Amino acid sequence: MIPLCEPVISGRELEYVTDCIETGWVSSAGSYVGRFEEALADVVGAKYAVACQSGTAALHISLILAGVQAGEEVIVPTVTFIATANPVRYLGAYPVFLDCDDYCNMDLNALRRFLERECVSRDGSTINRTTGRRVTAVVPVHVFGTPADMDAINELAREYGLAVVEDATEALGSLYKGRRCGALASIGCLSFNGNKIVTSGGGGAILTNDETIAKKARYLTTQAKEDGVEYIHNDVGYNYRMNNLLAALGLAQLETLEKRVAAKRANFGRYEEALGPANMLQEPSWSQSNRWFYGYLCSDSHHKEQVLGACLAADIQVRPLWRPVHLQRPYIEMQAYEIVNALRLYDRVVNLPCSVNLTENHLVRVAAIVREATGP
Repeated sequence: MIPLCEPVISGRELEYVTDCIETGWVSSAGSYVGRFEEALADVVGAKYAVACQSGTAALHISLILAGVQAGEEVIVPTVTFIATANPVRYLGAYPVFLDCDDYCNMDLNALRRFLERECVSRDGSTINRTTGRRVTAVVPVHVFGTPADMDAINELAREYGLAVVEDATEALGSLYKGRRCGALASIGCLSFNGNKIVTSGGGGAILTNDETIAKKARYLTTQAKEDGVEYIHNDVGYNYRMNNLLAALGLAQLETLEKRVAAKRANFGRYEEALGPANMLQEPSWSQSNRWFYGYLCSDSHHKEQVLGACLAADIQVRPLWRPVHLQRPYIEMQAYEIVNALRLYDRVVNLPCSVNLTENHLVRVAAIVREATGP
């Protein structure tokens, strides 16, 4: 079988994890957590990083830090993994779903239209005309590692008084106009799930240049503990801190990030050669994606089913684009604004195997099966 995206252990992972076990530092205390955070901040270009148990945990805390309250609204893309929307509901807030552009990222024009046409300014707040709720934040996602247009999104957010939480969970190593994704807003989030370009088996991180935000993030992720001896807690906190074992694994993986990005991009280029650039999801000219996932564009939904069926029958693990979040049962009643392109891409996109260690034989075999399913 050729897996969709498997973790590759190729550096000092065993050495670092063994050190944790032999020294007994396996919980949230230990040197590797701090080392991992420092390395992350350095790689991304942020002043501070706070390591968490998951990317979802990082998003949850980031929305709290962004000031999102129960009963308010957060603008999120409908083309994303559902974990982008779930933390909004954890807080008792409501997502408003937007369409995507041809790169699968939040449609900037749709965001502008929604804010201009569907919202009003009242007492310094942006209010959704339809629901009467305050719109507090926007969460752009770099889908499949392809950067969203963060400068334009940040500018719109400033104009309408919205906080921006950058969901860079798929984009470690990606570049936006020469800058690293994850540090393009006041708060950014990463994920180190097993299928990410750098994995700790599970984990995430909050990134920021604001010392106050960083301190509050570290405080909330460690059960809001004021005093380690007396166990004083003045706020509701969360058991979201990453442990030393995961950080050790993540640190070793991070040391090989540039090689991983280079391999991902090279393999994507081979798919382009075999299947044609027009048949692969591309990146904007001002960006450099880490090419986390490789999106193949089918002609229509029937063709998509043919490609999925042919690959799975050949023991090649592929996946369709996520079902748009506004169509998922927990969110079917939530507001979705002018969703058109997302539905079109849902009918067309199939993600091809994209592991860092894909061989030439793997690539040739996948391309051959996809071409056969496409027909003459």
